[in-house]
Amino acid sequence: MSVTAQLRPALMTLLLLTIITGLLYPLAVTGVAQALFPRQANGSLIVQNGQVLGSSLIGQPFDDLKYFWSRPSATSPFPYNAAASGGSNLGPTNPALIKAVQDRVATLTAADPDNPLPIPVDLITASGSGLDPHLSPAAADYQVRRVARARGMDEDVVRRLVAEHTEGRQWGVLGEPRVNVLLVNLALDRHR
Repeated sequence: MSVTAQLRPALMTLLLLTIITGLLYPLAVTGVAQALFPRQANGSLIVQNGQVLGSSLIGQPFDDLKYFWSRPSATSPFPYNAAASGGSNLGPTNPALIKAVQDRVATLTAADPDNPLPIPVDLITASGSGLDPHLSPAAADYQVRRVARARGMDEDVVRRLVAEHTEGRQWGVLGEPRVNVLLVNLALDRHR
């Protein structure tokens, strides 16, 4: 068999597979996603009064006392930089990580010095992606007092809003209960 006899079927197969897997399949998947799950396919964006406030899937920084603070991001130097998604890769004995955790503890303690609750680990360590939009219910509970005091609200009202925005385990078995920080902060802003 000559080289051209082998080359032609190989090139035709390459061309056919390129069209199928590089063009037709992505278009089909995009079309199905847009038809069946348009909100998710477009980034699960939260829009209010025609303005995009964020995504329910990507964390955002909050530092005002009247808001629940998000989990720290490892996407430094810019907080919650989706282009730099990833963990810090700092080991537990790394001095930079120890200093960052100590600084985060100091910030939380300064913001609510009389808080008797232990600081939950997800308030002082970043997630694997560095973009986690959720906190544990314990991390939200730790912040209830500060948020209620800063807003002049009753703590029970803030706790109720947190409970309303606590998501359970996926399909009842996967993951842990979690609170979407952006959604609960938007609910606080709507509550007057």
